[in-house]
Amino acid sequence: MAFSTLLVNLSLLALVSLAVAAGNSSTTSGQILLNCGASNKNDDDSGRTWDVDTASMFAPSVKGVAATALYQDPSLPSKVPFMTARIFTSNYTYSFPVNSDRMFLRLYFYPIAYGNYAVSNAYFSVTTRNLVLLNEFNASQTALAINSAYLVREFSVNVSTGSLDLTFAPSAHHNGSYAFVNGIEIVPTPDIFTAADTRFVNGDNLAPFSFSPDTSFQTMYRLNVGGQAISRRDDSEFYRSWDNDSPYIFGGSGVTFSKDANLTIEYTSNVPNYTAPVGVYDTARSMGPTAQINLNYNLTWILPVDAGFSYLLRFHFCEIQYPIIKENQRSFFIYINNQTAQQQMDVIVWSGGIGRTAYTDYVIIIAGSGQVDMWVALHPDLSSRPEYFDAILNGLEVFKLQAYGPNNLAGLNPPLLPKLDANPSGASGAGKSKGAAIGGAVGGFAVLLIAFFGICVICRGKKKISKDPGKSEDVQWTPLSDYSRTQSTTSGITATTGSHTSILPSDLCRHFSFSEVQAATNNFDQAFLLGKGGFGNVYMGEIDSGTKVAIKRCNPMSEQGVHEFQTEIEMLSKLRHRHLVSLIGYCEDRSEMILVYDYMSHGTLREHLYNTKNPPLSWKQRLEICIGAARGLYYLHTGVKETIIHRDVKTTNILLDDKWVAKVSDFGLSKTGPNVDNTHVSTVVKGSFGYLDPEYFRRQQLSEKSDVYSFGVVLFEVLCARPALSPSLPKEQVSLADWALRCQKKGMLGQIIDPWLQGKITPPCFIKFAETAEKCVADHSINRPSMGDVLWSLEFALQLQESDEDNSSFIEETSSSGASPLLVTRMQSDEPSTGTSTTTTTTMSITGRSIASVESDGLTPSTIFSQLMHPDGR
Repeated sequence: MAFSTLLVNLSLLALVSLAVAAGNSSTTSGQILLNCGASNKNDDDSGRTWDVDTASMFAPSVKGVAATALYQDPSLPSKVPFMTARIFTSNYTYSFPVNSDRMFLRLYFYPIAYGNYAVSNAYFSVTTRNLVLLNEFNASQTALAINSAYLVREFSVNVSTGSLDLTFAPSAHHNGSYAFVNGIEIVPTPDIFTAADTRFVNGDNLAPFSFSPDTSFQTMYRLNVGGQAISRRDDSEFYRSWDNDSPYIFGGSGVTFSKDANLTIEYTSNVPNYTAPVGVYDTARSMGPTAQINLNYNLTWILPVDAGFSYLLRFHFCEIQYPIIKENQRSFFIYINNQTAQQQMDVIVWSGGIGRTAYTDYVIIIAGSGQVDMWVALHPDLSSRPEYFDAILNGLEVFKLQAYGPNNLAGLNPPLLPKLDANPSGASGAGKSKGAAIGGAVGGFAVLLIAFFGICVICRGKKKISKDPGKSEDVQWTPLSDYSRTQSTTSGITATTGSHTSILPSDLCRHFSFSEVQAATNNFDQAFLLGKGGFGNVYMGEIDSGTKVAIKRCNPMSEQGVHEFQTEIEMLSKLRHRHLVSLIGYCEDRSEMILVYDYMSHGTLREHLYNTKNPPLSWKQRLEICIGAARGLYYLHTGVKETIIHRDVKTTNILLDDKWVAKVSDFGLSKTGPNVDNTHVSTVVKGSFGYLDPEYFRRQQLSEKSDVYSFGVVLFEVLCARPALSPSLPKEQVSLADWALRCQKKGMLGQIIDPWLQGKITPPCFIKFAETAEKCVADHSINRPSMGDVLWSLEFALQLQESDEDNSSFIEETSSSGASPLLVTRMQSDEPSTGTSTTTTTTMSITGRSIASVESDGLTPSTIFSQLMHPDGR
């Protein structure tokens, strides 16, 4: 009995000893804080005590070298755990006894010279038992790329064995490699990632998504949107840091605000209070107070990530200001990488009222390799109340999901930024303070984006540089082939940067050097200037001993940029058609973005319609140009493997060569169309006002019928010789499409056509042409014809024109009183018709004339053309 009592007492003593040891090793509440290489316990800036790893229960026989940093960068949040490090020249494993549960694992790195160890040689891997966390990781290169003195890598792992083993392994591929770590932190958490309504976003298709319990995550971004950074001490649940979103918001757009003073944030049953601290929910960013402005842009964040992984995005919402208290006041769309993640996001509906928290989760796959940009965008839902066309976001978290086979979370080291000599006359010192490091990155990034892209296009950017101090207009941009965006964050968690490996098709089109382009344009001589567009100036040039070309050079203040540049090249290099402009090549040397095309000697279609000194085009010329453009668009819609929607059809994007052959140009906004199972692509609205499909504008649903609408506006523009939008005209006449439709319905369309065309269009041709344009601009896409039908109708209209002109089969009767002549058309055939057709007569007027309208709907092409004087066509 005594012996049994002794065993019990010894067991209790052992448990007490373990508890004491646990307390001394920061394992109270399961937390572990290990200050690697330190000789004494110390507190960090949040008041937590960090243990040493020498002779600790986690490393009873620790190997490696304990080192002390000789310099403390002012940007370090505290000395602990950054000022000491454990250096390993061979593999070493820490073993942490933990409960079988999910936990945050944070690794702290301060890449600085420790004794004789060169910081550039620190290439190493970090693994758990079955998961690669970091591979060939170089903390110095990563820190330099993001302009940060330190790094924190945060992972969420689910331990099932009761022990978390962490192995540091120097690289076998670099001579003199070593591994190091300054601090290791472990914080147990509940399962914070599983949400019942997580949705997988794939090509605008949504599907339920669930995680395997053993899935591991890496924190890529944790942003307090619209608010200041939240430090670890202010997130008492899990000691997370939340960064300000300003470095990532495109162009500094939107407005930030805080909750109303008399409002209390209320966590709902679906949002536990540990989901995010209250500081995340009591600030927000919205698009701004002006609804009409909000319709013309997207509230966008650009987040560099590692390609080849899936990502979980968690959006935190809370309406925090009156008068947004009712459903359908503020509703908006959420887009991730130009794919629709959420339609009609209404925070009041989602949360249950003002001041109540909510979040939504989406998973997306980022294909490819290297580092790329993830785009997150919000846009107003036009079905909400017009005075509240707006969007809101309070917080955003982005987590990388482990890749399986092998289990891996490791990304690539970011490429270093090319060094910029923005001030050739004076050296720019490398700031040592946190304010200089972060402020420079944040401020510089905002300036870049505003200067480079404007407010509506998501692209990459870089500071202006003048090659010649006397020429401020001579600006360079970072090449697509070596660009990497860099940003620093307060916590250092989001230390991944974005880079872009050029995927431009050098095998399909020519790569010009900048010197070749300079020579072709006589150094961009103004005498060679052909015109200016949304992308930049267009110059005439000569290459290869006399071949004329058109050279389009990007203007850094343009609202178009890298994305449009790349899309243009990728599209046109793969497309060859008589009625599409031919891309000869491109130049991205010296950070330029330049496109080289076939020279189109007669310029744009618009240059021959109005506000020009060019002689007017004949009606037949106009018809043939419209037919050519329609053929080009028809090829895009049906003649390639995947439907291509041009998205910016207008008269300035229809070019004319020396033989007046029309060619569709400018594919910067083009987008691959829906697959066979879908009728549209949900995407952000882009295009040109006056030509923009109203259904696409209202619903963000793009289809090839959107091109048909724009082309219908072009047809009216050709007929009436006036701009698509004329703000100086009376309100009802501002929009050409609306005005033309109104006149068409009143039988007065002939009164607004180009005066030069009066009497030169045969009535049957006019009827068919006007009918085609009217159908194209139908408000609902289902009522519009396909581009194939449009092409057929225009060819039919030309046949009608040629038939009547060649055979003089129309009669003009002019009254002696000077009234407008009456035109009567008789259609007949030299041969008996093989089909049965019926002719119905309606009455309309063309500049005061009464004409007979042949209704052709329902007739087959063979039936129609059998009625013409020349059934074989032109």
